[in-house]
Amino acid sequence: MSIVVTGATGHLGRHVVEQLLEKVPAEQITAVVRNAEKAADFADRGVGIALADYNDPASYDGLFSAGDKVLLISGNEFDKGRVQQHKVVIEAAKTAGVALLAYTSAPGTLTAALADDHRGTEEILLGSGVPYALLRNGWYHENYTENLAPVLEHNAVVAAAGEGKVSSAARADYAAAAVAVLTGDGHENKTYELGGDTPWSFAEYAAELSRRTGREITYNAVSPEVLTGILTGAGLPEPLAGILAGVDVSIEKGELVISSGDLSRLIGRPTTPFSEAIAAALKG
Repeated sequence: MSIVVTGATGHLGRHVVEQLLEKVPAEQITAVVRNAEKAADFADRGVGIALADYNDPASYDGLFSAGDKVLLISGNEFDKGRVQQHKVVIEAAKTAGVALLAYTSAPGTLTAALADDHRGTEEILLGSGVPYALLRNGWYHENYTENLAPVLEHNAVVAAAGEGKVSSAARADYAAAAVAVLTGDGHENKTYELGGDTPWSFAEYAAELSRRTGREITYNAVSPEVLTGILTGAGLPEPLAGILAGVDVSIEKGELVISSGDLSRLIGRPTTPFSEAIAAALKG
């Protein structure tokens, strides 16, 4: 029996594999990657490496074994038909008879276009008969803390979220929840709504940045159209810019406030405060 992690060298996947190594022997872990070189450090520590690509269904033939627990980390190729990519993994898992397939989805409250592929994948997974766990991950701290340069350059947080709030958490928190499900019992056919313990607004985000930098950083609330223009001007493809602006619209509606408490319960501790993530990013 293996614990199999797809997208294992991505931002979230690396956290998952690292935390799995603290819980189970390396030989029980299989990292599914497209590029073996990027997983060389895992291989050196005894993790099994499997080469497969969501866009090549044949690469998943025979990859899973009966009794495996699989974490399907959603793809990030928005233009490649993510539902069909994910279906490849689900069908391979069904054929193998895996014990559990956990999928990193989006909050059930989210109506933005970003959620469409996740809802489509959930439908296929639930219809497959494979024992599942839906990890409906909220927004990541890193969506903001990894993009501080333009904020600090212009002394402004720019968003189309109005006074809406976000229950974000650290990638490491969401990874810990996935590890808890993959290494624990009783998670079959469960849905978890995952988010940080304390929601924050963009005005509060700007205030925290001001406090920690000693500079006056303001929150500029703009329209979704203006934000889309700013993002495309920064080099993002227009479809992706529109999707991200759509998330801000959902934030203004309160759709990314997650009050279930599922994340802190699964990981057995409070989630990482946004203020700590901001402080770490500023030091880094």
